[in-house]
Amino acid sequence: MKKKMFQLILSCLFVGMIIGQAHAKTHKIKFATLAPEGTTWMEIMNEMNDELKAETGGDVQFKIYPGGVMGDEKDVVRKIRAGQLHSAGFTGNGLGEILPDIRVMELPFLFDSTDEIDCVIEKLYDDFSDRFEKKGFVLLGWAEVGFVHVFSQKPIQSKKDLDRVKLWTWEGDKLAETTFRNLGVSPIPLSVTDVMTSLQTGLVDAFYASPLGALALQWHTKAKYMSMLRITNASGAVLVSKKMFDKLTTEQQVILKKVCKKHLRRLVESTRRDNDDAIKIIEESGVKLTPEPEDDELENFKNINSEVQKELTGKLFDQEILDKTLENLKNCRENQ
Repeated sequence: MKKKMFQLILSCLFVGMIIGQAHAKTHKIKFATLAPEGTTWMEIMNEMNDELKAETGGDVQFKIYPGGVMGDEKDVVRKIRAGQLHSAGFTGNGLGEILPDIRVMELPFLFDSTDEIDCVIEKLYDDFSDRFEKKGFVLLGWAEVGFVHVFSQKPIQSKKDLDRVKLWTWEGDKLAETTFRNLGVSPIPLSVTDVMTSLQTGLVDAFYASPLGALALQWHTKAKYMSMLRITNASGAVLVSKKMFDKLTTEQQVILKKVCKKHLRRLVESTRRDNDDAIKIIEESGVKLTPEPEDDELENFKNINSEVQKELTGKLFDQEILDKTLENLKNCRENQ
């Protein structure tokens, strides 16, 4: 009898160990980003990963692939859908591959300040989150690349000046192509990974980027001028596939969302500071800063907003999300 009891206890302990091992299974979330090592983005991503591991006892963590080693954002979206990757930090272009409606946030000359951006995002966050989930992705937190400027070999102070440039646009980016076409440019579409080579060979002689992006990718070394005119604000966010997210326990899901949202807010604030610092560094490197156009010419630029809206509503984003964005922006401005 004692022998049978002993065997029963051993069996229970063995089953308990197996269950414990299953419970303690580590979920490694394969994460891709275009951000190079040594950037603020990677610094904060690593800190975010450290906290995630600590909060989950090491059961959930990111395996990070930086610097575009997993390809352009289109490649990353394809790899996530195929299960080769699970998560990524996307710019607006990559987000738009999944949810085109999100590009409404990057309409040209939509926002005048970061306060307006924060206000509108706060009001639309849950709406965008629901829309991403229907596409098979979970929104872990909002980020941004920053206000976008044109870098060129010649100064840009009017729409006419853009006639003379060979401007790169991100291949397949309908919003960028439409924006610059309405500004009078015939853009040259290329993958983001081909930009530096194309600048070196003269295939293109102008590009658009945030100051921090231009500095981090060293594109600024191929420009003589940077226009202080802010064409748009480039969005960003971190997504994870719903398939991977659903493998986590409810507690792990809560922790993942909480940790990511906290650190990505830090990233937004840091990116804004770094963009300001990047402008100074770019100027010190010898790139000349071209001031914003005068009032009349500035209006000529800003007037394209309505043209791009008309052209892309129903093709890139729906009327409903455009109306919500504009209405919330109006309310944010009235309450500032």
